[in-house]
Amino acid sequence: MINIRTKEEIEIMRRSNRLVAQVLGKLKEAIGPGVTTKELDQLAERLIKESRATPAFKGYRGYPATLCVSVNEEVVHGIPGSRKLREGDIVSLDLGVYLNGYYGDAAITVPVGKVSQKATELLKITEQALYKGIEQARAGNRLFDISHAIQSWVESFGFSVVRDFVGHGIGRNLHEEPQIPNFGPPHQGPRLEPGMVLAIEPMINAGGWEVKVLKDGWTVVTADGSLSAHFEHTIAITDGRADILSLP
Repeated sequence: MINIRTKEEIEIMRRSNRLVAQVLGKLKEAIGPGVTTKELDQLAERLIKESRATPAFKGYRGYPATLCVSVNEEVVHGIPGSRKLREGDIVSLDLGVYLNGYYGDAAITVPVGKVSQKATELLKITEQALYKGIEQARAGNRLFDISHAIQSWVESFGFSVVRDFVGHGIGRNLHEEPQIPNFGPPHQGPRLEPGMVLAIEPMINAGGWEVKVLKDGWTVVTADGSLSAHFEHTIAITDGRADILSLP
């Protein structure tokens, strides 16, 4: 069942998602060569707790950190640790919080200093794909209209869409129905209705779409070692354009 949220609930969710966006902004400012992924995680946790919120990911199904930090060929769910960022890396930051009974969730991918032309293009196309999907997230459309918009945009530039991980509904639980693939045929799936709240999150590879999970049980990497980027917004379906809740 897909939950329909009241306007009051959506305003509460806007606060949790806005906090996610604000923390991601601070993390982006902190990124640079020599910074460890653990230091980013510690900063995220401190900022969330200072706002009297709770990290959503820490302890979720046993995940050991506040932040998912995925570098270069890592797609999602990278566990923070002693790794130092280097000039030319790209770093995906995925963050969730729990505030006033509702969850917020968003992700960005950030360049470390000067990066390759290929990495620059991958980041740009992935972020644009997110907004192409959001353009289709309107009442009366079908769920897979979002999916198709993302896939067709990405593949037109020779990049590929990860199949194994998808977006999701969000609200009182971090992951709710429906699942939102970033690929698929248009005009399929549930009809979108005002009050649905969705976390749309394209995960895009510079090479093939295949991925594998490392021995830590969490970190997902591209099977061919190619770069990967990830952007995510939480949005609410309205009578008109989607309302992006995860803006700072």
